[in-house]
Amino acid sequence: MSVYTTVTPDELTAWLKRYSIGALVELKGIPSGIENTNYFLTTRQGRYVLTLFEKLTVAELPFYLDLMAHLAHHGVPCAQPIADHDNRTLGQLNGKPAAIVTRLPGSARTVVTANDCAQIGAVLAELHLAGQSYGARMDNPRGLGWWQAVMPEILPFLDADDAALLQSEIRFQTQADGDELPRGVIHADLFRDNVLFDNGRVGGVIDFYFACTDRLLYDLAITVNDWCTDADGTLDAPRTRALVAAYAGVRPLTDAERAAWPAMLCAGALRFWVSRLYDFHLPRPGELTHAHDPGRFRRILQAHVNAREDARRDLLP
Repeated sequence: MSVYTTVTPDELTAWLKRYSIGALVELKGIPSGIENTNYFLTTRQGRYVLTLFEKLTVAELPFYLDLMAHLAHHGVPCAQPIADHDNRTLGQLNGKPAAIVTRLPGSARTVVTANDCAQIGAVLAELHLAGQSYGARMDNPRGLGWWQAVMPEILPFLDADDAALLQSEIRFQTQADGDELPRGVIHADLFRDNVLFDNGRVGGVIDFYFACTDRLLYDLAITVNDWCTDADGTLDAPRTRALVAAYAGVRPLTDAERAAWPAMLCAGALRFWVSRLYDFHLPRPGELTHAHDPGRFRRILQAHVNAREDARRDLLP
């Protein structure tokens, strides 16, 4: 696992006495993710996922767990948190906040088709609509303010070209006006590895622990950047059209959103370039055993910036 908090079968057996999900059959670590410790948990009554939270606090976690319960209640295919005998979905295990959620069917895909993209576009729009009735709010912890705050820490590790791109794009996003764009609950991390396909259909959306309140278009851009870009960072037209059209078929885009799309694609790429640069160059001791390559989102950002500038030049007389 990327973040370690060891749980033994004996420790979990004692902890599970507060739940009504049956006796422990198997406990297996999940070797992915860099934010939390995750285990596949099988009991005599079913299959679940046990998560121990390495960064998020007890005060923050109800937003995410209650959101998952809300979305599942409204038909979004996501994990359902399991309550204990005291009707609490959040507990503590080995000194860390911990929760159990249902394990969804299917597996993630690394190679996706236009049909896969269309499915996830529709699911994302349904998630956004269902989230409109969720009453809690969480400011984006990895938004513009965070980019501005960590940029001075990252710049010493960058060459001149990367430093110029980072400073220029943060300056552009600071000046961008997105107040008129529809807002609500967003997943904020809907990458391919956070969607499970089961028999050709979306079996579930997982990992809501970056969810927050932000512009819905930003969430769409983040999703397109992962699902629809080629190795050089440019958008694959058939996959992009399929995903965006399916999304708009469920939640039509406003004129303001269509106008903001080029800038939002850049914002979605910038967010993950910054976070991957930060995790790569400034890992917390003892926490990360691997970090994602920042280069992928550097290429995506540069491709979007180039397209945005080309579009501007096309408008000149």
